[in-house]
Amino acid sequence: MKHWKDNIYFVLVEPKESGNIGASARAIKNMGFKNLCLVNPPAVITDEGRRLACNALDVLNSAEIYNNLKDAIRDKAIVIGATRRKGKRRGVILPLEQGTKRLCNIAHDNKVAILFGREDRGLFNEEVEECGFLITIPTGKEQPSLNLAQAVLIVAYELSKAEYAGGKGQGAIGERQEMVNHKEIASLYERISKTLKLLEYIPKGDRNLEKKIMQNLKHFIGRAGLTDWELKMLHGICSQVEKKIK
Repeated sequence: MKHWKDNIYFVLVEPKESGNIGASARAIKNMGFKNLCLVNPPAVITDEGRRLACNALDVLNSAEIYNNLKDAIRDKAIVIGATRRKGKRRGVILPLEQGTKRLCNIAHDNKVAILFGREDRGLFNEEVEECGFLITIPTGKEQPSLNLAQAVLIVAYELSKAEYAGGKGQGAIGERQEMVNHKEIASLYERISKTLKLLEYIPKGDRNLEKKIMQNLKHFIGRAGLTDWELKMLHGICSQVEKKIK
């Protein structure tokens, strides 16, 4: 039987320093995880990166490499991002402990991606929009920014605590269910957008309102995911609306 930790994927988005990549691989393995994904990493991992990976060269060498974020998350049921920047436009931001409890419950039956941004600029707004919710690590006001590998280690540690608390994501919300992946949900968003235009809920040409509505829908659905039955139900509702209007 597949262990829930095998469903957790640590995704580094455009990391610049090989040392951070190697140290992140070590941090992941330290806490019993193994899945490292790299989006547009350096062309070559330096000797420093391999040295900092230490005994986690297997994790580093087996890291999945992608040219873009969409390819990295298309088969994941839930996508969340790690951030220190807060704001209403960034959607729901949960404290680290609360967010990881929710993820542990989901990961027993579903693939979960945790996004970590660039060393100097973090996650861009368009990448945040792919996330169901964000998690933040409490830090001091004088130096709030963490090193990339440090952030990976802290998140991995907080996730691993669930195993010692009973191994079943205690404290998480709701009953465990298998959910559809990000690619399947993306097609639903397109369908809902077209349906709302048919209903004239979104005025023609109002791109700002359309973007805001779809952004909120993504965050709303992305926080909990969708089962296959729920996905089909929502597609069915859209089909019935289209049928009545046409």
